[in-house]
Amino acid sequence: MKYALTRHWTTVVPPLAAAVLAIAWFTHPTGAAAVLMALALAGAVLAAVQHAEVVAHRVGEPFGSLVLAIAVTVIEVGLIVTLMVSGGQDASTLARDTVFAAVMITCNGIFGLSLLVGALRRRVAVFNAEGAGAALATVATLATLSLVLPTFTTSKPGPEFSGSQLAFAAGMSLLLYGLFVMVQTVRHRDDFLPVEATEIDEHEVRPAARTAALSLALMVLALICVVGLAKMVSPSIERGVAAAGLPRSAVGVVIALLVLLPETIAAVRAARRDRVQVSLNLALGSAMASIGLTIPAIALASIWLDGPLTLGLGATQMVLLALTVGAGVLTVVPGRATPLQGGVHLVLLAGFVFLAASP
Repeated sequence: MKYALTRHWTTVVPPLAAAVLAIAWFTHPTGAAAVLMALALAGAVLAAVQHAEVVAHRVGEPFGSLVLAIAVTVIEVGLIVTLMVSGGQDASTLARDTVFAAVMITCNGIFGLSLLVGALRRRVAVFNAEGAGAALATVATLATLSLVLPTFTTSKPGPEFSGSQLAFAAGMSLLLYGLFVMVQTVRHRDDFLPVEATEIDEHEVRPAARTAALSLALMVLALICVVGLAKMVSPSIERGVAAAGLPRSAVGVVIALLVLLPETIAAVRAARRDRVQVSLNLALGSAMASIGLTIPAIALASIWLDGPLTLGLGATQMVLLALTVGAGVLTVVPGRATPLQGGVHLVLLAGFVFLAASP
């Protein structure tokens, strides 16, 4: 990889996107200006992916995947809280819809696309079943604890946690996520490394520390621009959703799709280089971070947020989650997958998107 590329367009695009975001933030443009924001958003996504790869090559796996997952999720949390503050009562389900959409997109979309690309390239996609299985189990536990249980608790009417229940779920989510990060990066790091070393791995030159530091700063700036520009275009998204007669929950799906674009592109590029395990680290790590970091942040923000906080999933969503976990278990246990497994997860994502638009 030619790390000098980071001194060209990927160095220029994040500051330009930040300038577009700053102008849009204070002027609230409409009409043709939305096209400029969309172009800036696309450029920021591509730049973030490029810089994330540079950072990943410097720190090595699985730290590289962890850096991108946490960076995207932290900024995603900021976006959710900002939209909830400005949305009032109508935003009571925004956190649930966005987090669940992120889980479905990562565990079915990114996961399935990575398997499909890897399997089409080498007939069978090979990965580490121990690492992928541990990550999937953590995602399933976090999702059930934070998004399914509120539907069945009785302390408060409706699919909501009481204050003590929300505090417990937030604390356990943060604890479990921290435990997983320790296992992934310290105790059992080998479980999350690619199974087969590729020719690219053997001859790859690590970027200099200065280059990696510059890429880290530009990646964070690009991700801030991605989320900020997504927020700026969210009114247009909401108007489009309303005009199309779609439910409000579709807004969370669109926002999650925009925010997760950098990770999707990075995962596909890793799969094309026969690094399927890296792709799965990105997919499942992002799902885990989306729950493990968002729920504690929302619990803290609920202290000053007005109105209810609806976290419990509906029956249709719980069925989709159960199918996702079940299919995921059957996929990761063998440690290898054909295009069929990738197709199964992509069909589940298509079903989620369709039912979000037509419940």
